Amino acid sequence: MISRATSALRKPASKSNSTKKAAAGKTAVKKAVARQTIAKAAAKPVPAAKVGKLPEWNLADLYSGIDAPEVARDLDRLDADCVAFETDYKGRLAEGTDRDGGGPWLAAAVRRYEAIDDLAGRLSSYAGLIHAGDSVDPAISKFYGDVSERLTAASLHLLFFALELNRIDDAVLERAMQAAELAHYRPWIEDLRKDKPYQLEDRIEQLFHEKSQTAYSAWNRLFDQTISALRFTVAGKELAIEPTLNLLQDRDGKKRKVAAEALAKTFKANERTFALVTNTLAKDKDISDRWRGFADVADSRHLSNRVEREVVDALVASVRAAYPKLSHRYYRLKAGWFGKKKLPHWDRNAPLPFAATGSIAWPEARDMVLSAYRGFSVEMAAIAERFFTDRWIDAPVRPGKAPGAFSHPTTPSAHPYVLMNYQGKPRDVMTLAHELGHGVHQVLAARNGPLMAPTPLTLAETASVFGEMLTFKRLLGQTKNPKQRQALLAGKVEDMINTVVRQIAFYSFERAIHTERKNGELTAERIGQIWLSVQSESLGAAIEIRPGYENFWMYIPHFIHSPFYVYAYAFGDCLVNSLYAVYEHAQEGFAERYLAMLAAGGTKHYSELLKPFGLDARDPKFWDGGLSVIAGMIDELESMG
Repeated sequence: MISRATSALRKPASKSNSTKKAAAGKTAVKKAVARQTIAKAAAKPVPAAKVGKLPEWNLADLYSGIDAPEVARDLDRLDADCVAFETDYKGRLAEGTDRDGGGPWLAAAVRRYEAIDDLAGRLSSYAGLIHAGDSVDPAISKFYGDVSERLTAASLHLLFFALELNRIDDAVLERAMQAAELAHYRPWIEDLRKDKPYQLEDRIEQLFHEKSQTAYSAWNRLFDQTISALRFTVAGKELAIEPTLNLLQDRDGKKRKVAAEALAKTFKANERTFALVTNTLAKDKDISDRWRGFADVADSRHLSNRVEREVVDALVASVRAAYPKLSHRYYRLKAGWFGKKKLPHWDRNAPLPFAATGSIAWPEARDMVLSAYRGFSVEMAAIAERFFTDRWIDAPVRPGKAPGAFSHPTTPSAHPYVLMNYQGKPRDVMTLAHELGHGVHQVLAARNGPLMAPTPLTLAETASVFGEMLTFKRLLGQTKNPKQRQALLAGKVEDMINTVVRQIAFYSFERAIHTERKNGELTAERIGQIWLSVQSESLGAAIEIRPGYENFWMYIPHFIHSPFYVYAYAFGDCLVNSLYAVYEHAQEGFAERYLAMLAAGGTKHYSELLKPFGLDARDPKFWDGGLSVIAGMIDELESMG
């Protein structure tokens, strides 16, 4: 998954995650002796003999440590720059833009704003990355909270800028943008003005912004700390959530069952906390949506994604209609491979009986991904290789580290960082390919500067899923053993089902929760009922949902940090299926057009970026085409027997 900072003064990177993805980072700091004792018992890293030495990132490219004097210096500088910016421009934008030379004058203001954003991005990224690396360390948690508060306080002086800019008359602003200096920022300005209908009076915006620290940001932080501190008793050992979830993919069915039961037991013991967090954040969002005038519970997400509601509705309808020919059909096949009519829910992602055993060492995983990238584009591979040579990747499993994986762009004056929890599984190789796709995208888009580098989430998952597809296709082409080819193909289908079907089920779950929350709080039991309903619909009759699964909604950080984010995965996967079909039929010049699309960052609407490939996501049939690729793979699996 991608971790994406989007506001002018960005808070420390937040976290988002699905079955295998999450978000934001780390560097080492001394841990309290008491916590070290717990950590030793909880940690379950994969032996180095199996996967090789795993890289840890070097965050010194941002700051050398949480006590580095440069951190204090930059925080002070940020405070001063924000106050000076407010002094120079507040209340003057409309008048200054309307006079002769208004275009260059406003361009100078935007450049100063952008420079502040870059500095804030460096501070917020470092705080978020180090916190994701160890969210239970008291010193790091305090640093994360303190930096967040400083950024929020400083950014209060900048709130006026976007608000005043959006109040400038269209004709005045259009005339000013005839100046080349301001025309450079046209994509950002036009994008910003899409928020205009939902903009509130200045003091209300200031209140919302300042209260965020004790509102949703505080609840996000509580969720992070709670989920990282949870321990699950498996075979007499206390494990953190990541290694426990990983056991659901163990070859031993007994271990999968024990892990699922351990997850259920601990989730049950903490259900009141997670229900409270979910209810509070849903209500917080409802209040904000109501004040801003959003008609639908997901409209604010659609706006930030710069995608039309009807496009998302068409995607959701297409995927739900396809459940029977996708997930339902595949899980019937999988149950048959295990000699059963139904699989318990903990076997949903079980390794296939005929899949290869053993771990994939880190050097081998690196070579697999880079060779696949190089076969597509030498430039793409060269960018991806820097993540290894320059220590931009953090791969080991550590106690307190965020589960899953992410690529965080930081800020254009620096570079992205990738976090993952590598354990030598084939899916881990695909995760590496996925996150490096994000990383390449972020490096290319950084050329647009802090304001125009961020990509709407509808296209943010395109590069990552495309990177996975390149790697998968290369591995499939090299696999001659029929059973191993079948296992590889089945693994890809499972990943696509998790990316498309599962994420749309998540979206349906969120819609139900946020809609029902308008009428009052939901008990943990009621949330569990909604969860089971959408899961049953999406998984089909071949997956038997056993007691305990009703609380598995609790560990999905997407629901907490990025409401309704999840459909971006399905959007990206279906889009890539169509994009890859174009590549297979007309490879000449495709790589150049593809990298140009990534390099555009946030400067163009997704519809404009897809035109060179002859694709239109607003066509209802578009989604059916992407889904048919998955159905075709299941057809092939059925023919293999």
